[in-house]
Amino acid sequence: MEKVITDDLDALLDILPRRIKQTLVGLEDRRQLLEVVLDLGRAPEARFAQREIILDPQEVTEEDIEYVTSRISSFGDDNRSGIERTLHRISAIRNRKGRIVGLTCRVGRAVYGTINIIEDLVQSGRSILLLGRPGVGKTTMLRETARVLADELDKRVIIVDTSNEIAGDGDIPHPAIGHARRMQVTTPDMQHAVMIEAVENHMPEVIVIDEIGTGLEAQAARTIAERGVQLVATAHGNTLENLMMNPTLSDLIGGIQSVTLGDDEARRRGTQK
Repeated sequence: MEKVITDDLDALLDILPRRIKQTLVGLEDRRQLLEVVLDLGRAPEARFAQREIILDPQEVTEEDIEYVTSRISSFGDDNRSGIERTLHRISAIRNRKGRIVGLTCRVGRAVYGTINIIEDLVQSGRSILLLGRPGVGKTTMLRETARVLADELDKRVIIVDTSNEIAGDGDIPHPAIGHARRMQVTTPDMQHAVMIEAVENHMPEVIVIDEIGTGLEAQAARTIAERGVQLVATAHGNTLENLMMNPTLSDLIGGIQSVTLGDDEARRRGTQK
């Protein structure tokens, strides 16, 4: 399948102040845009994969921040918001008094066809953990995996969507997830509970979840796997070794057990006790 990319970029441009939007509209490579950064008292920036540019010499004002926040949904406990029926994510930076002093407007894209490289693993029914640093496309592949499992393999798929990044903002999920169902999470602290609730209440064959990051979530993932449900998830880390060195998440790969070697065994292995 050839890669097809949809990004609803116009919806993101429409929430930006006019002077910033006009500059972006005039850029030939605007379809390669990754994010727009608005920090109070600094010039607005656009970030691409290979470069960053200043969008306007005039500094970002409180009115600019207010202009954007008034056109998006309210921020959750994780300081993330979005635009309804799109995959864009707006993240806030607050000062000590809780006032918003910075915004990161990240472009969300649905990329159809990215799953080809792991399609055989997805079809096998085995659980899959995707690793990688932020921004490499883990969530994009997760979204496409959910669509393929639900639409092409006719499986009952539930997405546990903590920050609405997989299926977009609003009550109606983005078409990029196909017939997969989405459960929203009121606060990030409850993600593990919603994972278990999904299994107990909705009889899924597959659970899809983004960013497993706490011990409770790792335990919930293990519980899901023990109940015979396929789990497709992501975690931050470049290599498997990063996961092994993280005591919170090592349970995802079976857990790490420490042992003390005797003197003779340590000498035989040429290692420490």
